[in-house]
Amino acid sequence: MRLDSAAAAAGFRLSAHDSLASTNTEALARARAGENGPLWITARQQTAGRGRRGNEWVSTPGNLYATLLVSDPAAAEDAPQLSFVSGLAAYDAIIACAPDLRDGLALKWPNDILHRMQKLAGILIESKTIGGKLAVAIGIGVNCMHHPIATAYPATDIASAGTTVTAEDLFKALSGAMLRRLEEWQRGENFAAVRAAWLERTTGIGSDMRVRLPDREFSGRCEAIDEHGRLLLRLTDGGLQVIAAGDVFPVAAAERSAS
Repeated sequence: MRLDSAAAAAGFRLSAHDSLASTNTEALARARAGENGPLWITARQQTAGRGRRGNEWVSTPGNLYATLLVSDPAAAEDAPQLSFVSGLAAYDAIIACAPDLRDGLALKWPNDILHRMQKLAGILIESKTIGGKLAVAIGIGVNCMHHPIATAYPATDIASAGTTVTAEDLFKALSGAMLRRLEEWQRGENFAAVRAAWLERTTGIGSDMRVRLPDREFSGRCEAIDEHGRLLLRLTDGGLQVIAAGDVFPVAAAERSAS
């Protein structure tokens, strides 16, 4: 693995591994040991990779598994915006390495990248307050060579889409793209520009969807993503639900009417 030259010049560092339990777990362990970052941690494979809500993230060699550790990147209330920042960076990196995928590529709220409505990449943001500082692990997994089959949301990979991209090349592009998107974000001061760029690349606005939370789920129509990055869902009874985080699945209009 190699960093983009601009990222290296800006002080980003890299710790590359053959195998780790989880790049996010390693990043937060480094933070507890005094590491402040910005530090990228990568692994050829993960033995205990995970996605949102503790879901398993299948992590065999060939795909990209990378986490960026940063300290106090913004006010704590603005840190969740990093899901949008990193989503754009991953989108940029994929397009840079596989421009043929552009027409089918889209961002899905809150933290996935789709190709032709199949999951190509996912992002997991985890944070801990350590020694008075907010340590944030931005985990990014991209399916380069293969993808899991039995998943709640259909998945795909770059090779299946007809393009060959190595994890090494994708990581180099990602490290540069992340630097640029973080600079654009300005520690939360310029989230409006990040949100606008994200909305230009998203799918699902105006569509029927099912949202799954830890304790319940419901269906409705996505009306917008508000200025804080929250999903605004119009429920079947006409009420408006404001959702800060959740698992989202598309549904047919007939399913929504029957719910």
